Amino acid sequence: MSVASNTAASPLAPEWLQVPADLNALHEPLWAGSVVRNDAGVLTVGGVDVQELRAQFGTPLFVMDESDFRARARAFKDSFDAAFADICGGVDVYYAGKSFLCTAVVKWVEEEGLRLDTASGGELAVAARAGIPGERVALHGNNKSDAEINRALDMKLGRIVVDSLAELERVGAIAEGRGERAKVMLRLTPGVHAHTHEFIATAHEDQKFGLSMAADTTDVAGVSAAEEAVAAASVHSGIELLGLHCHIGSQIFEPDGFALAAEKLLRFLAAMQDKYSITMPELDLGGGYGIAYTPVDTPRPAAEIATAMAAVVRSTCAELGIAAPRISIEPGRAIVGSTTFTLYEVGTLKTVRVDAPAASGDRDGGNNVTYPRRYVSVDGGMSDNARPVLYDADYSAILASRTSAAAPQLSRVVGKHCESGDIVVRDVYLPEDVAAGDLLAVPGTGAYCWALSSNYNYLARPGVVAVRDGSARLIVRGETEEDLLNRDMGA
Repeated sequence: MSVASNTAASPLAPEWLQVPADLNALHEPLWAGSVVRNDAGVLTVGGVDVQELRAQFGTPLFVMDESDFRARARAFKDSFDAAFADICGGVDVYYAGKSFLCTAVVKWVEEEGLRLDTASGGELAVAARAGIPGERVALHGNNKSDAEINRALDMKLGRIVVDSLAELERVGAIAEGRGERAKVMLRLTPGVHAHTHEFIATAHEDQKFGLSMAADTTDVAGVSAAEEAVAAASVHSGIELLGLHCHIGSQIFEPDGFALAAEKLLRFLAAMQDKYSITMPELDLGGGYGIAYTPVDTPRPAAEIATAMAAVVRSTCAELGIAAPRISIEPGRAIVGSTTFTLYEVGTLKTVRVDAPAASGDRDGGNNVTYPRRYVSVDGGMSDNARPVLYDADYSAILASRTSAAAPQLSRVVGKHCESGDIVVRDVYLPEDVAAGDLLAVPGTGAYCWALSSNYNYLARPGVVAVRDGSARLIVRGETEEDLLNRDMGA
């Protein structure tokens, strides 16, 4: 058996992963706007270097560029308002709180002119503590409790997005019992199959969300669940039917799915308004716009998304001869995802040899060749980023505490959990001289990382730091072991 030399291009790497021309360079789409290296080669964000952040807050640590968050929020609001100005006077942009939520973020959202989408009573509690007016808040969820519905009504929410016929009746009955009318949107599944992971594609029929627009062939009338819900909501004394909602999935780059969903919902809305002699003044087209997690990801600017969607809404409404409803969208990941990176400290390093088909130049007359894969262990893992194990999500990483002139080596960044699937970055080229004590930064962790974090192996969840204009402050305190033990009620 021959042993291949540790060359930069590894046959173990996936086809999409290219060897960086410069391991110290930052691929701009992956990072928040203020992230650069200083003269000493140390990564900085908002004028604060990562060495200072480690000294003050420890690692692992979520590091968020507040100015970048605000800029992305404004870009969506301004771009969609401009694109839809002649159609419906602008767009209501709902920040999807499930991607990352805390009271500071709620305040930023409100200050930048956005609204807030929540998906649980706990998220409503964060909204209430932050002081955002209830009419600027929406509540999602496929299994809302009576307590959550009552809280939504107490807070006078601008909309409750109803997910099923049974829930529609419950929301209506609770509101009616209070002598009120709940402002409701109906979440529909338009059957649009977005090109995304199966678990985050949400517009096909075989999943838990929404009311199907497909005709029910077991019903003599052949009426869809969506139409049945419209009919019931339009006459219920406890329901004020605002309109329709859909969400086709997450991490989507191509606009085709959004355009098709918008067209299908507008046609359905027009048909329902005509058939039941009602007006539904609002249409929420959801979100799911992708961000860059690796150099091959190509996210679209907010203005490009807005222009494409406006063209479809404009032409379809004109064809149907209807006034355009007020449009709303929910770009959670696309706002917060790239604003944040996770800062880790390197611990144990280990290189293993992996069998693979012989690459050109590596043959010595035999076919069995092994190549090196280095495991770089960090002080976090699947407890602060569950997406790789949940969705096979790919991420990137870079040496953050210094620059290096060493050769690239294919590496796998792994966590410290007692779990073989505890992988943070499956494949990345890092300098050969990465060593214990170095800092690594993993970009694109603003969405669905802290939000999905856990205490597996009794690791305390990291804190979240917001950096702006040369200063850093905690917006979510990291947990301590005492926090974990305080919930243990003893024998």
